[in-house]
Amino acid sequence: ITFLFCRLVFQSSTSVWLFSVFIVLLVLNLFHSSPKEREPPGPRGLPLIGNLFQVDLKRLDQNLFNLSKEYGPVFQVSFGPKKVVVLAGYRTVKQALVNHAEEFGSREINPIFHIFNQGHGILFSNGDSWKEMRRFALTTLKDFGMGRKMSEEIIIEECRYLIQEFELFKGTAFKNTQAISYAVSNVISALMFGKRFDYKDPVLQAMVERDNETIHLTGSASIQIYNFIPWLGPFLKNWRDIVKNVEDGKADVRKKIAELKETLDPELCRCFIDAFLLHREHLEDSDTSSSYYHDENLLYSVANLFAAGTDTTATTLKWCLLYMAKFPQVQDRVQEELSRVVGNRQVQTEDRKNLPYTDAVIHESHRMANIAPIAIPHTASKDVSFQGYFIKKGTTVFPLLTSVLYDESEWESPHSFNPSHFLDEEGKFVRRDAFMPFSAGRRACLGESLARMEIFLFLTSLLQHFRFTPSPGVSVDDLDLEPLVGFTLAPKPQKLCAVLRL
Repeated sequence: ITFLFCRLVFQSSTSVWLFSVFIVLLVLNLFHSSPKEREPPGPRGLPLIGNLFQVDLKRLDQNLFNLSKEYGPVFQVSFGPKKVVVLAGYRTVKQALVNHAEEFGSREINPIFHIFNQGHGILFSNGDSWKEMRRFALTTLKDFGMGRKMSEEIIIEECRYLIQEFELFKGTAFKNTQAISYAVSNVISALMFGKRFDYKDPVLQAMVERDNETIHLTGSASIQIYNFIPWLGPFLKNWRDIVKNVEDGKADVRKKIAELKETLDPELCRCFIDAFLLHREHLEDSDTSSSYYHDENLLYSVANLFAAGTDTTATTLKWCLLYMAKFPQVQDRVQEELSRVVGNRQVQTEDRKNLPYTDAVIHESHRMANIAPIAIPHTASKDVSFQGYFIKKGTTVFPLLTSVLYDESEWESPHSFNPSHFLDEEGKFVRRDAFMPFSAGRRACLGESLARMEIFLFLTSLLQHFRFTPSPGVSVDDLDLEPLVGFTLAPKPQKLCAVLRL
């Protein structure tokens, strides 16, 4: 009887204990699953591998866009052991980057970005150093006329060189990608180095080609995997090519800095590098302590501005010309408007307000090209509750710009080239809030005003002089609009004819 009694008590105590544990776990689970603490949803992954077998790294933005339709505007995927939160749709991306700019304003410094900048410069840095370098860059570039009359004169001069380059082909088919890249590069070179380069200059060619290759390789599947499994780096050819490109690029920029340093004149500030060096001298002369104006920040800031100032603008221009050849009726209307409003004189920036259709075509080209589909990844700077989900400090965040520029709730025909997206019923240009190719918030492109001016002046100047058509024997239907996927989306190399207009 005593044995049975003890057993009953033991069983009862065990049951009570187990029941108590169950209640505690239930309460903890409810607490953990409360709106403040629950993690964003997402596809179930495998241990260690995560969702790597469920995502297409060759066109990640489209894959994530499709997943957003299943899991909502805030969801997460796992790349190996690393969780990434994806923000999809105009309203969600704007809310995060603008309304929660502080929480989502830090840059994700993944392994390949660390190789690029070592934590210095502007694009791939954080903290007070980033704030100071970005502030200095904005102030200095504005002093040199970024987005204003001074930079307009530089661009218009470069337009003439680019037109001369196109004229050499006398209407025969050619690949215009290099010439466009060199022309755009010369605009940022004038601001960085105080000079332009001849298109045949081997230094210009090497710098542009290296940056193009690096940007393409950075978006490759092998480099994306490297970012999550860094020890693989030395075994990957793409990694080795990028490391070599970065080192060669730094050597070229260091040489330019040294040349300008030798001829530095306190009474004549010729370019961004001069401005940096003179500002540093001023701080030293006034015994003002600043740990940010050192050689590495100068080196990487110049490299960042040169690469970003060349690739994105040149790539957008290449898309614009391809769209003109692909949609000849659109090209006709742009050229008719240019002839009617501007005539044969050089287009000026102030003409833009009187060229609504041309402006709409440029904006639609930006939207459709979608050259930075995931922007540059962000990271949560602190724990944040966002749209009912808990996002932990340090979590990588992808603002999915594809989902903004192709948002079906914002655009009438998101997957078609339709300049009417930016025109009202009277044919006047209208701005659209969901037009966000330059991203938004603290990390928005600092060269946006310069890029807008360049694309407008280069494109209109070219269309005044040339009609762009496919190669002989190639129909407009044969022109391929599928992008060449890298870190940015570029048009596939295709020959076009630049036929001189009479």
